[in-house]
Amino acid sequence: MIIDCHGHYTTAPASHTQWRQSQLAAFREGLQAPAYPAISDDEIRESIEQNQLKLLRERGADMTIFSPRASAMGHHEGDERVSVEWSRACNDLIARVTGLFPETFIGVCQLPQSPGADLKASIAELERCVLELGFAGCNLSPDPSGGKWTAPPLTDRYWYPVYEKMCELDVPAMVHVSSSVNPVFHATGAHYLNADTTAFMQFIQGDLFADFPDLRLVIPHGGGAVPYHWGRYRGLADMLEKPPLSEHVMRNVFFDTCVYHQPGIDLLFTVIDTGNIIFGSEMVGAVRGIDPETGHYFDDTKRYVDAAGLSEAAAADVYAGNARRVYPRLDKALRARGL
Repeated sequence: MIIDCHGHYTTAPASHTQWRQSQLAAFREGLQAPAYPAISDDEIRESIEQNQLKLLRERGADMTIFSPRASAMGHHEGDERVSVEWSRACNDLIARVTGLFPETFIGVCQLPQSPGADLKASIAELERCVLELGFAGCNLSPDPSGGKWTAPPLTDRYWYPVYEKMCELDVPAMVHVSSSVNPVFHATGAHYLNADTTAFMQFIQGDLFADFPDLRLVIPHGGGAVPYHWGRYRGLADMLEKPPLSEHVMRNVFFDTCVYHQPGIDLLFTVIDTGNIIFGSEMVGAVRGIDPETGHYFDDTKRYVDAAGLSEAAAADVYAGNARRVYPRLDKALRARGL
């Protein structure tokens, strides 16, 4: 079985996106948001069958851990009420996808992390999505400000209530930012990768996992710059008088395979233990075109993993075993189906 840990609903029906625009316009005018549009099951089926489902079948994967479009989370837009409304709408739409395609998708939720607000609304939405909608995890943004980086580090006690709820529910989070309002940082080419790298360094500097030994966090996009500069981070941990990374961070942190060329995937598997790598593609997502050097889609990451020379056991872990271990609610759902 092949499980893709990183999929976003980037092909949601147009009326969903249009409602978001109307919601924000209403906020700016001091009005309540209009009613959410009626979206038919057929619209959802078409949006999935002609995109994610088609590509999964063509590329040989079986299941996707599926969440709302990351770049559209927009925590910095509106206020906390707006963020709650938008998150619920996005998560409910994901629940409809998983309901229509239960053998192919399992949900991961967006949290309403309005800048400066406490995390009570995020905790409530996480609990709703896991216990009522059957989701297996959440996306947690380290920068709800949209590129201004005003939030405390992920090791700060500000974040502890959501970590406590994650541990109580036994769900992981993918550390994933949204769009950037700062023109210095291109959203997918800079902001995403900066956030991945920044989160990892925060984990080195703090002692988060001493307080939360069972907390599990997935850093996407192959870990940002971390695998490429592994010696730097090992050295910094030593300079900061922290334990080796294998003990201090890597019992709790995992990277996906959203790396869009063979040398990058080869480096990832050379540097990072396969027990810390979960297959992911981010499709349909950040890079959608065909690589002129190979003739294949950039985000067809299975091709790169297949060519990485992994042992049969390591490949089984990367393609499914690690995801089932990190997302135990997914594992439970698969076991219920005899898988």
